[in-house]
Amino acid sequence: MSSMHPLDRPIWHALTTRQADLAIGEGPARRFKPDYAPFAAAADDSPESLRALADLIGPADSVMLLQRGESPLPPGTSVESAGFGLQLLFDKLPPEQVGIETARSEAPVEKLGEANAAEIFDLAQRTQPGPFRARTHQLGDFYGIRRGGQLVAMAGERMKLDGYAEVSGVATDPHFRGRGYAAQLTLAVVEAILARGEVPFLHAYAGNTSAIALYQRIGFVIRCPVTVATLVRAVYPPR
Repeated sequence: MSSMHPLDRPIWHALTTRQADLAIGEGPARRFKPDYAPFAAAADDSPESLRALADLIGPADSVMLLQRGESPLPPGTSVESAGFGLQLLFDKLPPEQVGIETARSEAPVEKLGEANAAEIFDLAQRTQPGPFRARTHQLGDFYGIRRGGQLVAMAGERMKLDGYAEVSGVATDPHFRGRGYAAQLTLAVVEAILARGEVPFLHAYAGNTSAIALYQRIGFVIRCPVTVATLVRAVYPPR
């Protein structure tokens, strides 16, 4: 049997390598500190690992799994929601005719920081680019575009593991869509990751065909399908 690729369980490999300081849990399961991200993972599908994962979920809590393939349900938990996505891996920068250069010349890109935390979170709440918590912006570098002084588009980094960094938080205010901002900012994050000698990757829900087409146009290729599931403590009816 071939060994597991780190990107097959990116949460586990992030929380046991470059983002270990953000992990809760010991042994064969980890979760992000809740104010950073809702994600959790087990090292494998062994009973010991699944029990450790279940122990990380509080009575009024939930965690999200994101990995290649499906995992057995940890004991004492239930699935609140589930879906399928795609993991994409960056292959190469696009040719100029894709139109990215025009977008770059029209919209200056700003590197965002802690002083921008409130407006980053506000844009995430209005656009729902995926799970976004109060300190998600601290997981990596974020870049944004303004119009009239208002932050209207952004993209940043989330999971980081040895040799790889995830592009995430790609969001555009509905009033400013169709201008190439998502592509421009995604490439800004990609180029920053490449400059560190790492490989960019990202995730998208399988039904989000427009986003997937955008990512493929700017140099990403589909690596594998992934399962996304939200787990909660099982509620058993009274006897």
